Amino acid sequence: MALLRQEIDPDEVGLDEKALDRIDQHLADQVDEGRLPGFLLAVARGGRVAHLTAHGHRDLAAGEPVEPDTLWRIYSMTKPVTSVAALTLVEEGRLSLDDPVERYLPAFADPQVYVSGAGADLRTRPASGPILIRHLLTHTAGLTFAFYHSHPVDALYREAGLESSVRPGTDLAGTVDVYASLPLQYEPGTEWNYSVATNVLGRVLEVVTGQPLDVFLAERVFGPLGMTDAGFEVSAEQAPRLSELYGETKDGGIEPIKGLPLHGRPRFLSGSGGMVASAHDMHRFAELLRRRGELDGVRLLSPETVDLMTRNHLPDGADLRAFGSRPAHDEVGNEGVGFGLGVSVVVDPSRTKAPSGLGTYGWSGVATTTFWVDPSRDLSVHFYTQVRPTSSHTLYPDIKRLVHTAVLD
Repeated sequence: MALLRQEIDPDEVGLDEKALDRIDQHLADQVDEGRLPGFLLAVARGGRVAHLTAHGHRDLAAGEPVEPDTLWRIYSMTKPVTSVAALTLVEEGRLSLDDPVERYLPAFADPQVYVSGAGADLRTRPASGPILIRHLLTHTAGLTFAFYHSHPVDALYREAGLESSVRPGTDLAGTVDVYASLPLQYEPGTEWNYSVATNVLGRVLEVVTGQPLDVFLAERVFGPLGMTDAGFEVSAEQAPRLSELYGETKDGGIEPIKGLPLHGRPRFLSGSGGMVASAHDMHRFAELLRRRGELDGVRLLSPETVDLMTRNHLPDGADLRAFGSRPAHDEVGNEGVGFGLGVSVVVDPSRTKAPSGLGTYGWSGVATTTFWVDPSRDLSVHFYTQVRPTSSHTLYPDIKRLVHTAVLD
């Protein structure tokens, strides 16, 4: 176990300590109002942690506090980690961004694209081209999620038992085969739609390496970076540090809900959302990206590959709102934000919902965890709690606005 610690005073790296205290107070108010159980916030500049706050509880019923070593279900923050693992194979020549997915997963050999109708009247046609590895990394493959409820193909995912992105009782290979049996929403490469694509990518990694996804990530990412608590399961020794998972209630409060089955190795190894990690683990991961592929003498990726990962891959500088035309993505928060290879990327700071530097990249998880790196300010920020909201909330924009006020230069 390794702990995240404050390493330097805020004023030494151009951060306003009073402004940082205001962020803590804003978040503490959320705890006092019963909207959050507790939280951890870390702000680093130049890779050195200048502000670290752990407040409230990781388990309300037991009265256990949030501490720097608390473990969090990071859900979709798993996606950037899986993406980095894939890019290590690209650098080794074992995988190419332009490889068709069917080369590794034959079930994707004849993708069908939605044309019209729904249910028994749904019509499809053969796709004009294959799904490529780059389409998985950029969420432009035509795949979707069952929970969107905005397209007839979403309904097919629900009918196939994919409400939680996994067919109950199946492993990663079996679930990905189910994805392959369903129509695509659109031609690969023509729209952005956040989806199960990173689960497919995780299965590709298993086929290429001949290793289960958890073993491959442990050997190639977690171990080299010193992410000592990161993984897909929680040991008996780690279990007391795992935060309880809460859901938002209709009145804005929170209540415990069932979370990922992390005790014991899961059958389904989700490259999209299966990880648990500490703040220290994810700070190490963000540092790898901020330092363009190297950390403490260990190089996982070349600077050029990290630059490729963290730049916008949507055509003509499009943002998620313009290129992701589905109702699920027609949100103000998607303005000015594009997508790279597994991370969001700010392409127009003048249109973002909260102040962001050009090129800022990162990603979030459904239980209200997030990280971002702002290269223009050499700033990285981590926020962790464990609440699954019922709808979009203003917490992330609030934190970004408040962090912005703390940067003095």
